[in-house]
Amino acid sequence: MNFKDKEQHQIEDTIECVEALAKIVRENDLGRIKISTEDLDIVIEGKRCPPPPPMGGPVMPPMGAVMPTIAAPAAAAAAADKPVETVSGNIITSPIIGTFYSSPAPEKPAFVKVGDNVNIGDVVCIIESMKLMNEINSEFSGRVAEIYVNNGDAVEYGQKIMRIE
Repeated sequence: MNFKDKEQHQIEDTIECVEALAKIVRENDLGRIKISTEDLDIVIEGKRCPPPPPMGGPVMPPMGAVMPTIAAPAAAAAAADKPVETVSGNIITSPIIGTFYSSPAPEKPAFVKVGDNVNIGDVVCIIESMKLMNEINSEFSGRVAEIYVNNGDAVEYGQKIMRIE
């Protein structure tokens, strides 16, 4: 294989990778995905990703921040019939789509259990995404009041993982 053929093959592989990533963004309604290597930075923005704010314009809240939602009229009417569930404490949500793991390895104990105390920055779980293990750190200090997912469960972006009081 000569240099030109090798270069063409690398370009085709990169295009296939970008197309696969774009499909993941589209199918999972992601806002943005960024992949960086030594030679290349790829950023794919989905429909949910807002355009950058104009100079001096409003700043978007950081990832994981709770965004207000506007309910459709039918959903609002259905919600009015149900009692409102009040949750005290702070919610840790999944920053990515992946698989939730409560411990660093199957034979190891869980990072946290209900009733444990955590501090800001403590690792509370791992979310595996695209064969990468991502440690999730607590943004809050307090006691683990509730864990919403089980070990090995698939989690979505923004899904509740646990509540800290």
